[in-house]
Amino acid sequence: MKTDRLYGITVYLLNHGQTSASELARHFEVSVRTIQRDIDSLCCAGIPIIAANGSNGGYAIAEGFKMDGHVISQDEFSYMLTALKGLSSVTRNAKTNEIYEKVLALSGRNNHMGMVLDFSVLREGDEKLLQMLQTAVLNRKAVEFTYTNNSGETRIHCVEPVAVIYRWYAWYLLAYSEVRKDYRIYKLVRMEDARITDKSFTKEHMPAEDILAESNKSYKENVKPTKVTLKCSPGAVYRIREYLNGKVTGVLEDGYAIMEIHVVENEQWWIGVILSLEDTIEIQEPEYIRRRVVTSAKKILSLYQEL
Repeated sequence: MKTDRLYGITVYLLNHGQTSASELARHFEVSVRTIQRDIDSLCCAGIPIIAANGSNGGYAIAEGFKMDGHVISQDEFSYMLTALKGLSSVTRNAKTNEIYEKVLALSGRNNHMGMVLDFSVLREGDEKLLQMLQTAVLNRKAVEFTYTNNSGETRIHCVEPVAVIYRWYAWYLLAYSEVRKDYRIYKLVRMEDARITDKSFTKEHMPAEDILAESNKSYKENVKPTKVTLKCSPGAVYRIREYLNGKVTGVLEDGYAIMEIHVVENEQWWIGVILSLEDTIEIQEPEYIRRRVVTSAKKILSLYQEL
C-alpha cells in the first residue's frame, strides 16, 4: 500500500508541480505526518524532491526528472487502451488511433480488461461539427455560429473555443465570449452555420477542467433546485429513478410510492418526462408546480379538441 502511495505522490508532483503537504494528505487520504515520512522515503530512494518553506511552500520534483516508462503495469496499459478506444469511437480522429497503436505496441497484445467503451452513438449528427470545433481549439481560432438559446432567442455569436464537452447527455462547447468577458457553455444541437474565423485568441485560457470547476461552483451557489413530491404507481417508480433520479420516501397501502425529485424550475425537460408517464404519477406538492404541469397539459389538449 505504501509503495503504491509513494509512486502516486511522485506522479502527482510531476503532473501538478509544487504542492503543500496538507493538499497531498487530502488527496491520498492520510495524515500530514504520513506524507512527510513518505517524502523522506522518496528522497532516500533518489527522487530529487525540493521542499519550499513558508505559507506558499510545499514539495516539488526538480525540473528535468523523468520516470522510467517501465513503471506502467500491464493492467494500467489495459485501462489506457480501453479509454483510447472509447475516445476513438466518438471522434474517429486519426491522431487518437495513432496514439492507440503506439500504446498497444508498448504494452504487448495481451491487455484485455473485460470492458468495452463504445461511445459511437455520441457522434450521431454532431461528428463534423465536433471535428471542426476541435480544429479551432487546436489552432486557437475563434468560431462564429448562429445560436438559439433556451428562451427561443436567436443571434450570432463569435467566441474563442476552449473545449468540447459531453455532459448531461449532450455535447456542449465551452468557450470565451469577448462580448461578455466571461466563459459560456453552448449546446451543439442549438448551433447552426458554424465556421472557423481568421481571428486568433485574445488571451491565454485556463484548462477546461479549472473553468468548469469554477462554473459548477457558481451554478450550485446561484441555482437552488426545487423539491417536488410525487405519488407513483409501482410501474413508474423505476422510470422516475432512471430519468429524474427520484428517491422513494414511503410506500402506501395500495402499493403506490411517494417519491422526491429535485428540479431546476426554468428547465423544461423534466415536465416532458412527467407528462410522458400520463396517469401513473401525480405531483403532490408544491401546488404551483402542480398548476404549471396542468397548464402544460391543457395547452397540449387544446391542439386535439376536434378529435
